[in-house]
Amino acid sequence: MRLSVIIPVYKSELVIGPLVERLQSSLREVDFEVILVNDGSPDRSEKVCKNLAEQYENVSFISLRRNYGEFNAVMCGLNWAKGDFCVMIDDDFQNPPDEIIKLLQTAENGEYDVVYTYYTKKEHASHRNFGSGLVNWLTTYLLNKPKDLYLSSFKLIRKEVVKEIIHYKGPYPYIDGLIFRITKNIGTVQVMHNKREEGVSNYTWSKLISLFLNILFCYSSLPIRLFMPIGIFLFGLGSALLTFCLFQWIIGPDPKEWQVTTATFIFFGGLQCTMLSILGEYIGKSFMAQSGQPQYVIKYNSIEKHD
Repeated sequence: MRLSVIIPVYKSELVIGPLVERLQSSLREVDFEVILVNDGSPDRSEKVCKNLAEQYENVSFISLRRNYGEFNAVMCGLNWAKGDFCVMIDDDFQNPPDEIIKLLQTAENGEYDVVYTYYTKKEHASHRNFGSGLVNWLTTYLLNKPKDLYLSSFKLIRKEVVKEIIHYKGPYPYIDGLIFRITKNIGTVQVMHNKREEGVSNYTWSKLISLFLNILFCYSSLPIRLFMPIGIFLFGLGSALLTFCLFQWIIGPDPKEWQVTTATFIFFGGLQCTMLSILGEYIGKSFMAQSGQPQYVIKYNSIEKHD
């Protein structure tokens, strides 16, 4: 199968049917499947998705027992995808299904592992635009993401990369973080971005904050490593101040008590931060080793494996 379209579904009883119908017409020249993953929707989305799976032979349906979040739902879909390429698309029609062909053509023409989309104008709510900007800034420094790359949820991933992504079995998947552990062979394509047809965005402030903390603490050891430069700076400053106080004792006038106390606190504070950073390096290495990050990912191997 050439293409798998994965749609995380949440509170989409009114739009998921028209979306699947549009996919059938937009991708009629492509051998594709649609995987609907209902993420614990409290409305009739589950029933609607069941009917769609019965109506169309190329539509599969998975329903999760509770709301786990968009990335968890996408990971579930990736585990069941059969296509040579997987496309993730939202359930709200903000990403036009007709644009999927652009992603597929870009991936095949450029031989990219992943293709991200970007927009001339985003039609998201202001708080989501702010959150997206914050996440993109954070991932630039934590995941070594190119500054000009926008991490959109509407993207395509080649099967070989999907196979590596689904090795992650932890409870806090971040698809983009997993992608950058595996490949830097990434392309982009400009697409349209429409206004939401029904309801309001499910991205609340609490979900954006949760995503921010997930990226910060689950996909990089940089926060731990920040202790090292802070500790070295404070240790050096404290040493310099204590040396200055010692010279005052020798050549006069004697240093004041608050000067000695301050210098001592800074010195030992810096020493503690430095020691914490060393301990943090061991913890960070252990954390990254247990996080499912592969040692390497082979793109092509001409050597046949012998049993």
